[in-house]
Amino acid sequence: MNKKYLGLLSVMCVAVPQVSWAQEESSAFDFSANAALVSDYVFRGISQSDENFAIQGGFDIGHESGLYTGVWASSIDFNDGDEANIEIDIYGGYGGEVHDISYDVGAIYYAYPGANSSLNYDFWEAYGSLGYDFGAASATVGVSYSPEFFGDAGDAVYTHLGVDVPLPHDFTLSGGVGYQEIDKGENYTDWNLTVGYDWRDVNFFVSYTDTDLDEPSECADGCDARVVLGVSVAFGI
Repeated sequence: MNKKYLGLLSVMCVAVPQVSWAQEESSAFDFSANAALVSDYVFRGISQSDENFAIQGGFDIGHESGLYTGVWASSIDFNDGDEANIEIDIYGGYGGEVHDISYDVGAIYYAYPGANSSLNYDFWEAYGSLGYDFGAASATVGVSYSPEFFGDAGDAVYTHLGVDVPLPHDFTLSGGVGYQEIDKGENYTDWNLTVGYDWRDVNFFVSYTDTDLDEPSECADGCDARVVLGVSVAFGI
């Protein structure tokens, strides 16, 4: 299933790009950029690149007040006759921490330049999350809501839980589970598990991701179990 019923995390689980803050004492603003190469762009358990490689990258601006904005893009392939070849996400929000509980609220607009407007690919979501660091692991719970989901699928709600565990020798372990509800599509659950390794500003990772959708009865293609490999880099500007 591509995004025709959809639920978009990519292997990242929550499709909101992660903001990387650069440290600059002389400015109230932080600027950062990121780039990645992945063997499959998976969003909420479903391939967005027809199970092929994707190139991704983004740019973020954050303010010391907690406000931030950014743009992120990825090559895509919905196997739709080349209606769309790129996804561009524009987002902004506010994040911070109160009594060791982190929070993040914002909105994101998903655009697909080149796609026929009659396909109704473009849509937006509001999102919010809470997180807590337990020391040995940190956990985040969140929800995203769209009043008109991808492909004119009606309102949609995505709830998710993620856990991150630091490991020795610069390794990390993370996992997540989410539930996508779609007014005019199949509701489904997705989950993923990722092992990463940090070397300077470069992260190498391998992920396992799956959904409870059945191919092809509930999903045309791209929603079954798979392993995804990737490398990403983040740097301050």
